[in-house]
Amino acid sequence: MRLPCSHIFCKRQKTCPCCRKEVKQKKMVHVNKLRKLIGRLEVKCKNAEAGCLVTCPLAHRKGHQDSCPFELMACPNEGCTSRVPRGNLAEHRQNCQHGAHQRCPLGCGATLGPAERASHNCYRELRKAWCQRQERSRTLVLCLLRRMRKVYRSANHIRRQLAQLGELLEEDDALLLGAPQEEAEAPPRRQHWG
Repeated sequence: MRLPCSHIFCKRQKTCPCCRKEVKQKKMVHVNKLRKLIGRLEVKCKNAEAGCLVTCPLAHRKGHQDSCPFELMACPNEGCTSRVPRGNLAEHRQNCQHGAHQRCPLGCGATLGPAERASHNCYRELRKAWCQRQERSRTLVLCLLRRMRKVYRSANHIRRQLAQLGELLEEDDALLLGAPQEEAEAPPRRQHWG
């Protein structure tokens, strides 16, 4: 980028790194000839300190980095946080403790160790998982049936008690309703004062 102050730099900034004048983005100009020239400059791989001896044009550095055997890569094994050079990744995966158990690549959900992978049968694993779920379902159904029976017995007991309570209330109502009629039929009592 060429700045209005005529200084040229590779990255956009708010101020010129040389004279510190404030720069507006609209005033920056791409200098394509310089970009091509800079892109042809031979540079070392960013992994040179790790041992990579490759030098390539700056424009091709990213392409090399994507295949550089010294580029640090995250281990793909679930739970492993190691970062190892790409060239050592295959060996690391074989010896990685997190790689000892991996999920079935066919998707049945089973976790497999190295010895189990060769003899793994998804159908057998899925049938085993299905049988375990069936057994859990049976256990739940039996538990629910026991609870329903208990609720049914409790409901019947409450119904009987309510019926008895209803009978008692009817008897009380009959007594209460019958008392005023008897009083009305009886001759009035005379009250004596004194």
